[in-house]
Amino acid sequence: MRIVTIFLTAHVLALSLGMFGLLSAVPNSQQFAGNPYALAFYDWAIVNTGTVDIWTGALAIFAFGIATIGARRTLLFFVAATVISATAELTGTKTGWPFGGYEYTGFLGFKLAGRVPYTVPLSWFYMGFASFLLATKIVQRSGTRNEAAWSVVLGAWLLMAWDLVLDPAMASDKMTVMHFWVWKEHGAYFGMPLRNLAGWLGTGLAFIAAGRLSWRGAFDARSMSAWLPFTVYAVNVVWAMALSLSVGLWPTALAAIALSLLPASFALRPPRAGRLARAVT
Repeated sequence: MRIVTIFLTAHVLALSLGMFGLLSAVPNSQQFAGNPYALAFYDWAIVNTGTVDIWTGALAIFAFGIATIGARRTLLFFVAATVISATAELTGTKTGWPFGGYEYTGFLGFKLAGRVPYTVPLSWFYMGFASFLLATKIVQRSGTRNEAAWSVVLGAWLLMAWDLVLDPAMASDKMTVMHFWVWKEHGAYFGMPLRNLAGWLGTGLAFIAAGRLSWRGAFDARSMSAWLPFTVYAVNVVWAMALSLSVGLWPTALAAIALSLLPASFALRPPRAGRLARAVT
C-alpha cells in the first residue's frame, strides 16, 4: 500500500498546486516576469498541472483497487469506465447529447479525435471507482437487499453530486482566468444546462453497472478500508468547492456538503456491533 500512499500524496499536492495557480498565480502572472526560473515553472505548471492531478488520482485509485479487490476487477472497471465515458464525451462534444453544448480547451492534454482530452476518461474512472467503492461499503453495511444494484445507483449519484459544484464554477462568467471547458449554452443551474446532470448520472450508471456486471461474482467491501477512496473523492469535491466559492457560488458549495461529502462519509462509519457479529459468524 506504500505506492498507493505515494500516488495519493502526489494527487493532493497536484490539486493544491492547481488551485494555487487558478486563484493566485494566473491572475497575478506578471509577478513571475522578472525571474526566469519562476517563469519557467509557471509555464510548465500551466501546461501540465491539469494532467498531473488526473494521472496521480487515477494511479492512486488503480493501485488501491489492485491491492484490495484484485487486478482483474480493477482492470475490468477501468476499461468499462474509460471506454463508455470517452464514447459519451465524444458524442457530447459533437452533438451536444447527453450533456449539452460544450467544448474542451487545451489545458487537459492532447485530444481524442481532436475534441476530448485523453485525461477526461481517466478522471471519470478514478472518481467513478472511488464513488462506487464508497457506495458499496455503505450499502453492504446497511443490510439492503439487491446490494449490487443499489451500490451502482448510489455510486452514480455520488459521481453526479461532484458535478453539482464543479461545473457551475467552470460555467460562471466570473471564472475569466482559465477554463478547462466552456459551455456553448446557458442553463438554469447556475449557468449550466440541467441535462448535463442527467448526462452525468446516465453515464455514471452505464459504466459503473458495466464494470460491476463484468465481475460476475459477489464482492464483499465490508472489510475494505474506505479511507483512500474517500480521500480521493473528498479532495476533488473540496477542490471544486473552493473554485465555486472563489466566484461567489456558495449555494453549490453547500449542496456539495449535503449531497456528496456527507453521504460519502457514511462509508467511514464503523459497523454496528450486531452487524459486525453477523459478518464474523
